[in-house]
Amino acid sequence: MHKKTEYFFLIEILCNIDDYCILFTCFCGWKFLKPTGVDLNLQFPAGWEQAKQIKYSQGFLTPAPRDFVGYGPLTEPESLAIYNFTLQHEFSLVIAFHTQGNVIFWQFQNYNPPRSLSIGNQFANVIGYSLEETPFNSSFAGYKDWFIQTYNLPGYTVEVGEGQNPLPISQFDQIYSDILGILVLGAILI
Repeated sequence: MHKKTEYFFLIEILCNIDDYCILFTCFCGWKFLKPTGVDLNLQFPAGWEQAKQIKYSQGFLTPAPRDFVGYGPLTEPESLAIYNFTLQHEFSLVIAFHTQGNVIFWQFQNYNPPRSLSIGNQFANVIGYSLEETPFNSSFAGYKDWFIQTYNLPGYTVEVGEGQNPLPISQFDQIYSDILGILVLGAILI
């Protein structure tokens, strides 16, 4: 598979601020495909086999721009790096930013870490997004899912922006403005 890129810029930030982990990946206004064609957010050992079954049943059987789970959990160096970095620190909560939906997902299966709903409601109030349970077909093998399952601590996936990916770069200022409140509030609430 050939690497295909059409982009203005890529931002990926992993921050550790007083035991508060923030993973921010922003792909705005372009298309990006890893040479391996593996969706990096379907790489974590939290129901990976279930994610594989779901994505395969949806036709994502081979490397693709999205939704291909790969050949096993943590096979991609980027996902493995985030995994190892998280294991080496004692985060109180994590926030993973993804694009599209203006929604915050806060649970993983039947895991309901203490304070997670309360913090999630505060995040939703400050950003104006809805707080929702992750849809079943999207609820496996993500970073947030693994963090919640492993540590029983709050984890969130914030789906920023509206429309179809790739989101237009014109949404960047609004997205940035929206998420500042969550970043500040998350650091205060831990």
